[in-house]
Amino acid sequence: MEWEIVIGLEVHVQLATKSKLFSGASTRFGAAPNTQACAIDLAMPGTLPVPNEEAFRYAVMFGLAMNAEIGRRSVFERKNYFYPDLPKGYQTTQLAQPIVGPGEIEIHLEDGSSKKVRLHHAHLEEDAGKSLHETIFETHGHGMSGIDLNRAGTPLIEIVSEPDMRSAAEAVAYLKKIHSIVTYLGISDGDMSQGSMRCDANVSVRLKGEEKLGTRTEIKNVNSFRFVEKAIVVEAQRQIDLIEDGGSVVQETRLYDSDKNETRSMRSKEVANDYRYFPCPDLLPVELSEDYVETVRSRLPELPDAKYARFQSEYSLSAYDADQLTQERAVADYFETVAKESGEPKLAANWVMGELAALLNREELTIERSPVSAEQLAGLIARITDNTISSKIAKQVFEAMAAGEGDADAVIEKRGLKQVSDTGAIEKMVDEVIAASPAQVENYRKAEEAKRPKMMGYFVGQIMKASKGQANPQMINKILKDKLDALL
Repeated sequence: MEWEIVIGLEVHVQLATKSKLFSGASTRFGAAPNTQACAIDLAMPGTLPVPNEEAFRYAVMFGLAMNAEIGRRSVFERKNYFYPDLPKGYQTTQLAQPIVGPGEIEIHLEDGSSKKVRLHHAHLEEDAGKSLHETIFETHGHGMSGIDLNRAGTPLIEIVSEPDMRSAAEAVAYLKKIHSIVTYLGISDGDMSQGSMRCDANVSVRLKGEEKLGTRTEIKNVNSFRFVEKAIVVEAQRQIDLIEDGGSVVQETRLYDSDKNETRSMRSKEVANDYRYFPCPDLLPVELSEDYVETVRSRLPELPDAKYARFQSEYSLSAYDADQLTQERAVADYFETVAKESGEPKLAANWVMGELAALLNREELTIERSPVSAEQLAGLIARITDNTISSKIAKQVFEAMAAGEGDADAVIEKRGLKQVSDTGAIEKMVDEVIAASPAQVENYRKAEEAKRPKMMGYFVGQIMKASKGQANPQMINKILKDKLDALL
């Protein structure tokens, strides 16, 4: 039997406001536990929530970036459930009339194809606190848990997709696109490791060709792109194995265990009636004017799709290169600086996606903390294009720059790495290598013409060795070929 995976994602994005959704308490990350939850966040008697205008503006920015309908009238409801990290006993959220309605985005896949994923809606809501288990166990022993309410009341947008994705790869591409949009807009840092962006994956399977959706399970709170992909793959396979063995999938919420690479049951999946939604009596409906929405639209920055198209047209980049370079705004800005200052966009793209990316991965650094600035990399590329150094030597220079030895010119001067482009000097090295290689010369003379270019590799290698890698490769090849061909 051939199965099809059906995936919909619910993405929770913490908004980068300085204060909470309904109070003036700070949202700063990393404060001591329970120092940033005020009486309003705890719903103490006599307190009233006041909506944060900045959170509404951020939500509208997101909706416009998703080509979505903007709810001119949005209403807050109370979603009732009881959990230790929910101090109010309810969550203030939006259900019937959310701030953002239907929309869509385009995702780009590694095989070069693209696909549109529909957005069902996105709504504003307050975050809950955080339950702490492992560290409390270590400190206080088994059976103890801790609650940190600093996060309680932090504004979120919950972004709900339609079940349009058909593979884990598509789900990750969609999630990365959401991450790209919110960070381009500056409405969230999108840091999944700190909980700024979290994902619930709804997964079901059905036989290919069927229209009816299978029973779905929800994988709760997955906090990395890699884990989202692995969790979807393992959960889909679990469902397929279960059905093929004669069982049936139960609608439930599951957790992904990255150590065991498996999902396990957490609780039965609730439906809307279980939460007893009702309009929040403390908050009036919020109405947005057309002028307000258009003002927000006019101030949007260049978004990933626009930058993706511009990089292809303005810098003649391939679709793949443009996609890779525009996923993160900081990377796109870095590349553009290098491209403009060096005048070599293709080389700039290769270095940013190649040597620079490898360095950052190795040192576990973000591009904002790169030890090689965009201006320094542009200077290095300029020394390649003017034949001061070869591409091979450039890698040595780059490593020295990363180690803090200065810009490209300083490293080249200090280490004596300037490329040898003197015709006389190169001719002398070529003559010496030819004279010292009679057997190879004879083989070259006897070889078929089509095989000779490959045989030149031996001579080039010897010449580069003699020059300590500093001879101009293009000049070597021309002079060497002329001299070898003269011996035919």
